[in-house]
Amino acid sequence: MNKALIVIDMQNDFIDGALGSLQAQAIVPRVVEKIKAHRDGAILFTRDTHQPNYLQTQEGKNLPVPHCIEGTAGWQIAEAVAAAVDLPSCPIFNKGSFGSLELAQYLRQKKFDEIELVGLVSSICVISNALLIKAHLPEATIIVDAACTAGVTDEDQRASLCVMKMCHVRVVNEQAS
Repeated sequence: MNKALIVIDMQNDFIDGALGSLQAQAIVPRVVEKIKAHRDGAILFTRDTHQPNYLQTQEGKNLPVPHCIEGTAGWQIAEAVAAAVDLPSCPIFNKGSFGSLELAQYLRQKKFDEIELVGLVSSICVISNALLIKAHLPEATIIVDAACTAGVTDEDQRASLCVMKMCHVRVVNEQAS
């Protein structure tokens, strides 16, 4: 079986920076353990990537909080997460929006048949990538570990997990989240 673990946007700005939260901080140790335990396949990362003109973009007008500006400390993958793996050897997909078409196409090209997602933010980037991947690989098993994701609020965490389940994404460890 060709497996992949996708670590979504575990960046400083989403953990303890501009858009950080206690929920995001709480999942860091679990994500680190998930990465360390992943032995049967690839580990890939996404990185939310914005430019200095962020506030002039559609996203910036709807969420006027500059974050993940390329090259800044907030854009970097959190140190604890990066230290859990040989990061330079892992594919990293910089994305200027919520989901990465490039990631979904890469997974389809490599013929992954089991893909697990962890990371931030469940109600925005995790769900976007899960649904893009499901659309590109409809027969692949797509898994989201709820204990290794966090939303902006507990309510949007529950809602995003519900939507993913309705779209045939398998949600595990929901009680632990």
